[in-house]
Amino acid sequence: MSASPPLQAVRVFEAVARHGNFTRAAAELNMTQSAVSYQIRLIERHAGTILFIRQARGVALTAEGQRIFPIIRQSLLDIGNAFRNLKDDRENLLVITTMPTIANAWLAPRLGSLQMEHPNLAVRLHIGNDVMDLSAGDIDVAIRSGKGNWPGVTSHHLLDQNFIAVASPAYLAREGTPETAAALLDHVIIAPTDDWWAIWLAKAGYHRPIAFKRPGVDVETQQMSVRLALSGQGITLATPAFIRQELSQGHLLQVLDVEATSGLSYHVAYAKARADSRKIRLFRDWALGQARGNS
Repeated sequence: MSASPPLQAVRVFEAVARHGNFTRAAAELNMTQSAVSYQIRLIERHAGTILFIRQARGVALTAEGQRIFPIIRQSLLDIGNAFRNLKDDRENLLVITTMPTIANAWLAPRLGSLQMEHPNLAVRLHIGNDVMDLSAGDIDVAIRSGKGNWPGVTSHHLLDQNFIAVASPAYLAREGTPETAAALLDHVIIAPTDDWWAIWLAKAGYHRPIAFKRPGVDVETQQMSVRLALSGQGITLATPAFIRQELSQGHLLQVLDVEATSGLSYHVAYAKARADSRKIRLFRDWALGQARGNS
């Protein structure tokens, strides 16, 4: 025989001992009185002794029952608290996945305000370009680039994926400011293989084959291209929402009054099955509010 009785029988014993009554214990546990009686017989058989004395108005614990009741009660409380704490920890930990550029240029500088609004909410960031499965449960919410039509996912428009050409004042003072899209081809271009250049040049009125005339610097992320532009190494494309501070402080200047779009947007996204999660709703409302305020 197992050293421990079945957990159901232990729960029934604790309820009957606490109430001193089979009927009230059965109501609490949503069981029939005969089922409660069966579980008590089971645990008494396991203990090898009688644990309750039957009385006219209920039951009372025997000496053996009195000895084990506080231990069982505390053990059940400890088990309940352990699972409650686990649930609370999960509910208070928000796991976000997003791409490096939006994580560093938009999300990270704003996370302080999220935690000021919700001080009990802890945040863990997963940063990468791989698309995580939001239905698996390891990730709570994502900021994704696309059209927002992912299967099994609820998405909310966050930011348009627009971009402008920018350079530092030092670079433009040294190399001159291009007055036309064609003149820009004579400059040092950061990330010249980026597909955005074809879109931007077409929006600027340049529809011929693109041939940049000087060696450029290829990088993988917008964040890195902006850093190179800030250091005076060339002209790059960047999303205005990601460089608002650099533009307002004059560290970067817009080259030509042209703003293009990829046709895609950034979205707050989460599994449809998680739509009722409190922590996801808190993040969604906060992020959309940040985007509306452009703060």
